[in-house]
Amino acid sequence: MRKFAVIGLGHVGATVAYTLVTKGLADELVLIDSNDDKCMAEQYDLLDSLGRLDTHTKIKVQDYSELKDADIIITAFGNIAALSLDGDRFGEFNVNTAAAADVGPKIKESGFNGVIVNISNPCDVIATLLQKYTGLPKNQVFGTGTFLDTARMQRAVGQALNQDPKNVTGYVMGEHGESQFTAWSTVRVAGHPIAEVAKENNLDLEDLDKQARRGGWLVFSGKRYTCYAIATCAIKLALAVLSDAHLACPASVYLEKYGCYVGYPAVIGAEGVVSVNYTELPAEEEEKLQSSAEFIAKKVKSLED
Repeated sequence: MRKFAVIGLGHVGATVAYTLVTKGLADELVLIDSNDDKCMAEQYDLLDSLGRLDTHTKIKVQDYSELKDADIIITAFGNIAALSLDGDRFGEFNVNTAAAADVGPKIKESGFNGVIVNISNPCDVIATLLQKYTGLPKNQVFGTGTFLDTARMQRAVGQALNQDPKNVTGYVMGEHGESQFTAWSTVRVAGHPIAEVAKENNLDLEDLDKQARRGGWLVFSGKRYTCYAIATCAIKLALAVLSDAHLACPASVYLEKYGCYVGYPAVIGAEGVVSVNYTELPAEEEEKLQSSAEFIAKKVKSLED
């Protein structure tokens, strides 16, 4: 029995729920939102689709006790109105830190012992708080983090070279936010180091890094929210847990060195974060990672002061 829960049914959470149901990925789905009417509306919209699907999903709502035997919780709470076009993901800091303080203890009280995949922004800070409030082992809580930003980097490089983005490998690391950076030392295009490819094709790597970092705002400026890419990332990570895939990818994972969650290469499987894939970086990139992680840790610490 594959049982998922989605907490927070804004554009992203609703897209996650829709995908889980229409692709037949969930046998049971629990929907939870602070707005009862919104939650019931999403439930019935999905229930009305079942008569035209080849699969069936039991859909339950607003019951934290149902989380006890869930395999995976995807947290997507937030308030998109808190963001501005020239801001960053810390626009949701106050509302989502409060939401994590409300949701986390309720998850703990339910007896849930599965894996939490966090989407809510600022992703790294909220993942850190959810682990604290739920009391779950650090490997059982992680965030989408720079998994999405890496996809945006793959898109930018792929567009520049007329390549399928899947032919571009490597990592964006650090905060899921303004201090993130593309670790170009890890990037390959069809197996070739990006430094060689950039020289041959006259690519501006600094500009491509900026495109990855600002990719979400490009979408947000046009439709005032993002949903498809991030929902796809969250579901891929959740399925890696469900199938014990041992998927090597970047995600927001706990790094003992910094005492917080940060976007970094990891291996995702049935236990959540099976291992952190420690990667040797050039000094310049290592400094960027440290600076980004320290920024996240400072934000977390500000909540304790």
